[in-house]
Amino acid sequence: MRFAGVGVCNTAIDWGLFLLLHGHLGITLANFVSASAGMAFSFVVNGLFTFRAGRLTLRQGLLFVATTGTVMWVAQPLLIHGWLWVLEHLLDDADLRLAAAKLASIACSLALNFAAYRLVVWPVTRQAEPAPR
Repeated sequence: MRFAGVGVCNTAIDWGLFLLLHGHLGITLANFVSASAGMAFSFVVNGLFTFRAGRLTLRQGLLFVATTGTVMWVAQPLLIHGWLWVLEHLLDDADLRLAAAKLASIACSLALNFAAYRLVVWPVTRQAEPAPR
């Protein structure tokens, strides 16, 4: 639930900035700016709130940028263009089609990012069981 709540806020930041900027910057650069803003928010709030890291470290930051950057800067633009292709004959309005494609790509990215955060950035560590006496 915490990840979903942070995801809603992160999505609003990313989607809103993308819709404001894409006409001026194009899809790829607008996505880079909007996703980067969402990433900064997501790192702090997911680290401290969702995954309950006692503190945020440089190592976590670097892993976060590497994993999230791969998803948001590489996979997401490809997903947007893929969704645009899928929606081309389903939606006549180009602005609605672009907004829907971005939103669908964000949904795909959330699943990829959660897996990356749980497995790479803030992995669950098992406590060693006490040795039998």
